[in-house]
Amino acid sequence: MPPDGPGFTVADAPAEVSPRRYRVLTIDDFLATEFPLRETVLSPWLPSKGLAMIYGPRGIGKTHVTLGCAYAIASGGRFLRWHAGEARRVIVIDGEMPAVVLQERMKRIVEAADTAPSSEYLRFLPMDLQEGNFDLGNEADQRALEPDLAGADVVIVDNISTLARIGRENEAESWLPVQEWALQQRRAGRSVVFIHHAGKGGAQRGTSRREDVLDTVIALRKPQDYLADQGARFEVHFEKNRGFHGADANPFEAALGAGGWTMRDLTDVDMARVAVLKAERMSVRDIAEETGLSKSKVGRLLNRASEIGTVPSPAHG
Repeated sequence: MPPDGPGFTVADAPAEVSPRRYRVLTIDDFLATEFPLRETVLSPWLPSKGLAMIYGPRGIGKTHVTLGCAYAIASGGRFLRWHAGEARRVIVIDGEMPAVVLQERMKRIVEAADTAPSSEYLRFLPMDLQEGNFDLGNEADQRALEPDLAGADVVIVDNISTLARIGRENEAESWLPVQEWALQQRRAGRSVVFIHHAGKGGAQRGTSRREDVLDTVIALRKPQDYLADQGARFEVHFEKNRGFHGADANPFEAALGAGGWTMRDLTDVDMARVAVLKAERMSVRDIAEETGLSKSKVGRLLNRASEIGTVPSPAHG
């Protein structure tokens, strides 16, 4: 209420601010509205204006995946079982890897690639070449970064722990400034891929609230029989897959060797493991305990292996 008193008139009262108006559609208007089709940047899991996260334990090969995806998107090529329909502009913001190591890995990718992106289609922002600290949760740092994002279709943030340092990692509220930044990128027409670490329990480290607005969450896990000298070998699991399903969402194993990347379905991996154990005369129960698979799944895998001749059929021992 305006104050009373001599000399005060209604004209002196502050003007009322018009309330913010929202666009509300009837069902008829909503169904009749023609929205642009949502394209896929990296099929099947990264849509245009999409938000995604790839996480895994330290040393599993997350940077290999980061750079492989970035190069495929920028060149309109392929990486692992994923492909880009057309070349798009990518910027990689790296907060962990020394620039010289990042350069070495990128050179190996370029040497092995069949296609190359235009120079301006793949850009890097290594934080160890910058002056001062950077925090993606800080509004001033977000504004300072914005000119470098101009023209980009995809922003890769590697990784959350080093680039989003505001607040405590396991507190949901501390993630809100970064989440709002990601949503701003979506409104600007960009896709964002966050790279993150797994915690001791294997899940993504910190608050699960990060996953609320994401279209895709990919977990990289070490195979049960992983050996330290095998380098980049991991299982790929889709924990959240909005917009795709079926065979596209099946888990698989990837390994980087002298001849490049190889992939195989996890079902084939498990079947090979149980077949070896069966050949060693282990029972279904013992195989289940050894592999961590259920007895029913072990049985199905053994039956399938018998059908294709990987292990002797039950009638022959």
